[in-house]
Amino acid sequence: MKKLAVVVSLIAAVFGAAGPASAANDVIRFGVAAEPYAPFSVKDASGKWRGWEIDMMNAVCTEMKAKCEIVDIAWDGIIPALLAKKFDVIWSSMSITDKRKEVIDFTDKYYYSRNVLVGAKADTRQFDVTKPDTFKGVTVAAQSASLQATYMQEKFNGIAEVKVYPTLDDEIADMQAGRVDLMAAAGIQIQDFLKKPEGQAYEIKVTLPHEKMFGYGDGGGVRKEDTALRDRLNAALKAVKASGEYDTITKRYFDFDIYGD
Repeated sequence: MKKLAVVVSLIAAVFGAAGPASAANDVIRFGVAAEPYAPFSVKDASGKWRGWEIDMMNAVCTEMKAKCEIVDIAWDGIIPALLAKKFDVIWSSMSITDKRKEVIDFTDKYYYSRNVLVGAKADTRQFDVTKPDTFKGVTVAAQSASLQATYMQEKFNGIAEVKVYPTLDDEIADMQAGRVDLMAAAGIQIQDFLKKPEGQAYEIKVTLPHEKMFGYGDGGGVRKEDTALRDRLNAALKAVKASGEYDTITKRYFDFDIYGD
């Protein structure tokens, strides 16, 4: 009996020690596009990530009692990197679309943004997506691997010239230099630029129609087999929204609702 008691005590000690260690090792790696995407995710001068999406990530991880780690990766390789298990969840303003859902799964949306075309206030031309000829001879900037680029290339192929750029900052730079007439972007995200002194000469020219290809809002992307992680993230997002923390975080960056219907 004494031997049995010793064995039981050893087992209890091992499993008792393993419990806290497992919790301590509960690390979730969040893949964030390396390119700055203010006000959602930007590295400051010290190299620390800041922004709405980063604050939301931290709130979700606090709710899950998990440790967050950020892995930065180029946007155009972010889905392959997820599938290669370089991180666990894409957390980088990725629109939930049927096409992407063929490859990966998503959490519930955490915000929604209409897509827009921005141009100089001095440009008085009237652009109308229902009248493709109004884009004849126009040069439009769009970010590579973005839904805006796909939309412009499909809808205005042979009418407008679509120039693709690695980052939004590159789009803005070429618009300011006069090398493009319009730039495509997410409406919420471009507000940050338009509010700055250097953005005062520009405005939203067109709000693109909501089409199926633009998806169902932006959310976290996970591998299809990671259903437990998806459900855990969804539960945390729901709790953050219900507690009011979602609104608290949002008010730091926006003076309007970004969740949508």
